[in-house]
Amino acid sequence: MFLVHSVTSLKFQLIDLLFCVCPWSDGQRGRDGGSQRRSPLDVIMSQIRRKRTASDRRPLGRFLSRGSDRTGIPEDGETEGREERGQSSGVTEAESERDVGWGRVCVFLQKLGKKSDSRSLSLAHCDLTATDLLELATLLQLLPQLEEVNVSWNELIGGCLKALTSHLHHVGGIRTLRLCSCRLNADDITALGNALDCVPLLEVLDLSWNSGIGDGGLQGLLGNLQPPLREIHLVACQLSAADATALGGTVSALPGLSVLDVSCNPQLAQEVDDGASGNWPRLSLTPPPSLCCGYRPADEVVFMLCGSLRCLPSMRELDLSCNKNLAGGLNQLTLHLAHLTHLESLDLHLCCLTHTDLEALVQVLPSLTALTELDVSSNKEAGGIVHPLVSALPLTQMRRLPLNSCSLSEESLTALALAVPYLRSVDVSWCKVVSGRSALLLDALQSSVLLELRLSSCELCTEDLRHLAAVCRRGCLSSLRVLDLSYNGSVGDDGWSALFAAGGLGSLEDLDLSLRPSTSASLSAWLPALLRALPRLPALTRLAVRRWTMGSQDREQLNHSLRKRSVLLEWDPDIEDAASSCKTTNHESPEE
Repeated sequence: MFLVHSVTSLKFQLIDLLFCVCPWSDGQRGRDGGSQRRSPLDVIMSQIRRKRTASDRRPLGRFLSRGSDRTGIPEDGETEGREERGQSSGVTEAESERDVGWGRVCVFLQKLGKKSDSRSLSLAHCDLTATDLLELATLLQLLPQLEEVNVSWNELIGGCLKALTSHLHHVGGIRTLRLCSCRLNADDITALGNALDCVPLLEVLDLSWNSGIGDGGLQGLLGNLQPPLREIHLVACQLSAADATALGGTVSALPGLSVLDVSCNPQLAQEVDDGASGNWPRLSLTPPPSLCCGYRPADEVVFMLCGSLRCLPSMRELDLSCNKNLAGGLNQLTLHLAHLTHLESLDLHLCCLTHTDLEALVQVLPSLTALTELDVSSNKEAGGIVHPLVSALPLTQMRRLPLNSCSLSEESLTALALAVPYLRSVDVSWCKVVSGRSALLLDALQSSVLLELRLSSCELCTEDLRHLAAVCRRGCLSSLRVLDLSYNGSVGDDGWSALFAAGGLGSLEDLDLSLRPSTSASLSAWLPALLRALPRLPALTRLAVRRWTMGSQDREQLNHSLRKRSVLLEWDPDIEDAASSCKTTNHESPEE
């Protein structure tokens, strides 16, 4: 009793002392909006509570009253802290853990000079080591929304890929996985194959430029591929006949596969010559009937397609371009092209096709009723068969028929004019016969469906440009987006001026007027016409005027016209007197 009485007496003495040293306690009355006077102790306690978080508050009253502690009645701060902790402790802890985890990811990526992205992880060309790969693997659990992983061109991680694949179950939403040029071996591929069931949504798998996975190394992977897979890239992987057999058995079980790229695998061709050809065409590229495939083989394996084409009735794109070994043998391939009744695009440019090859192609074209694009450009012999070629095509549905670098004749231009009204793109670049005869093509433009017109290096003359201007005035090029008139230095100033004064190019995005590298000329005579035309070209994003010379005043006018627009201006700043103006105009212009 004596102890309680002493403590109570001490408490009242302390309160009296606080009244004496705290004259501002009366001011608290107005702030609280009440008339009842608060004790100085309450004022001090409230100040302390405001400066401390609820989780850090302690029942300071226990230092003055043991009774409250014994009775179990919590102080105000303790009650408030418990309530807040009860309501938000779970959320706060979870958010804190996420922040800390994301911070670890950011630090790891910053160390490698990469930006943080919760959906895309790109670490190509980062010189990753086995230790880095292990650290990356532990971070995958912090990236549950990851959809794309690219660790290509990190050769030091070869042989230890299992450190990464064992954690793929944390990122089951991955849709793209790229592991190009990582020196992967058969053990790495097996580890990847065992982990593929953890990424059931995978659509793109790229293992190109890993020579160590060839010669049977794919066996551990192909049996575990999931149905959603759309693309498999195995470029330059030293694939063998055993790999071809495994591929053939796997592709037929992937209903969504649309791209199978096994380019640059010369060993395949060698083993075909050694007697494996009986298996390769049927097994390596045997897709399901619904396959929509664009496949570009290496030069050495062109003829291996012959037996496969009959198994690809639903193929829509076939790219055999830049295969010079195809010369003289296309007639063997065309026998099987007739089975591709759904083929929409056939690319045979730069294949050194002979006249016999092209005649065989003409024979099969009537069977390709779905064809909309045919590219036989950069084949000089193609200029002699344009008429039968056009006659065999389904003209009303054709959209692209480029014939650049095809040694066209006047008769060829006349035949091509039959297809021009339906085409979205016309390309007769590097065909000198167009000079003075462009009207044969331009007069065929009766509607505004053309999107691309390329007349580069055609030795166009002033009259050709005037005729093009007349076509623009008729509105036949109102939808044109690309106009390439480069390498036509024989056009006079009046021709360029007439073109820009004509109008009718409101949709133009790309305009190339460059001259040949070995020539130069002044554009001062027709620059005013160009400057007046620029406001009528609102869609323009690129203007190329290389090798055209201009004075400092002309450059200033041109840059002033383009300063507020996102136009890429391509010109040569080192011609004539441009050096000084280049420092103040070109390098500071937003267009560059």
